[in-house]
Amino acid sequence: MNTLTIPALLSSESPEETEAIGASLADRMLSDRSLPHFVALYGDLGVGKTAFIRGFTSRIAPNARVKSPTFSLVHEYRGEHLSVFHFDLYRIEDEDELYSIGFYDYLDRRGICLTEWSEKIEYALPDRYLRVEILKNSVERVDARQLRIDTVGFEVTENL
Repeated sequence: MNTLTIPALLSSESPEETEAIGASLADRMLSDRSLPHFVALYGDLGVGKTAFIRGFTSRIAPNARVKSPTFSLVHEYRGEHLSVFHFDLYRIEDEDELYSIGFYDYLDRRGICLTEWSEKIEYALPDRYLRVEILKNSVERVDARQLRIDTVGFEVTENL
């Protein structure tokens, strides 16, 4: 995959391919300053959201060891020029909890926010963001996934 177009409907047959798609989106965001620095991820438990974020983060903070921040709720991976703020919002119940973890403060910092379980905070998502939905798409091929990357609140004009 050389250049990621948005919107995109992509297939992955392995966690490594899911990581590569994440890396491709990071490359696209780094080269296209018109894209917002917020990525909302959707998908069931174990579908590959963290694998996607691992690939994404590899382009911005190559030495980061990405893992799911389930118990700390947020991990920060510092790169040379930007940071990646990786949220796992599975246990968030209301806006008070979101506020208490500093979510809104991260939106103002120099970095890119990636949120797992974004459906839990629809009310708090920014006006403009990239939506990534990951779905299992085969019973026989346990690692097969379909990824849909779309824009919310803006349109991307492809000049390719």
